[in-house]
Amino acid sequence: MEAGLLFDPLFRLPLLVGAVLAVLLPVLGVLLRLRNEWLAALGLAHLAAASGLGGLAVGIPAVLGAPLGALVGALIKTLLGGRGNTAYALMILAGWSATMLIAANTALGSAIGHALTEGQLFLAGRVQLMAALVLATVAALALPWLLPRLVRARLFPRQERANRLPAWRWHLSFDLLVALAMAVGTGTVGLMAAFALAFVPPWLAFRLAPSWSLTLGFSVAAGLAAYLLAFALALYLDQPLGPTLVAVLGIGAGVAEFVRRRAAHRWSRSSKGA
Repeated sequence: MEAGLLFDPLFRLPLLVGAVLAVLLPVLGVLLRLRNEWLAALGLAHLAAASGLGGLAVGIPAVLGAPLGALVGALIKTLLGGRGNTAYALMILAGWSATMLIAANTALGSAIGHALTEGQLFLAGRVQLMAALVLATVAALALPWLLPRLVRARLFPRQERANRLPAWRWHLSFDLLVALAMAVGTGTVGLMAAFALAFVPPWLAFRLAPSWSLTLGFSVAAGLAAYLLAFALALYLDQPLGPTLVAVLGIGAGVAEFVRRRAAHRWSRSSKGA
């Protein structure tokens, strides 16, 4: 393909929609990893895929139908007091089962199910852009309030109980924000790509960054860089974006881990020699 295709007006909206998600999902992934609930991204994405497919069956765009299942899952998890990854593993099973059954028993067939898994970003329009911008606005307003409370809850878990703080408010708010973000991500970049953005950059950041602020910054930078590279490769090579983005993140993670281990090995040898 021609190099100018990347800057074609046809792809400006999809590029912007994906960029918003590539910035936001890694930030939420950092907080999920801090809470040891990184599987939440995949569990909520599966529920979003199921409700998104159900919405498509009745003529509702996936980016609008997907949030329902994810929000309901997050609400039930919080109300039942579930913590950790067990609740999200059950969501994965429930969401996968519902997605397969809907695909098998509606006129949509398995093709639409594959579309949700692989992503439909290149078909994104104003509806998807509005959903991404609303999500970004909600996150920009909520995260300054949520961040210190979630960090405190992780580092000093007994403080909430000792001071009788209404902790359910920020835990539920964060769960709903993650559910909304994963739903929009599933309806645009695809189920596994949305999960990869929320999982891989934070995983690398926790292993490489020396401070909390650098962890957030590194995670955002890695997610956005991987997305832009995957977007260009998917256009030039005529490939679906979702699998391309997952591949770029996976290869990048492997290279970064190899470099980290080599550096650690050299430092160990030099310290022993000294």
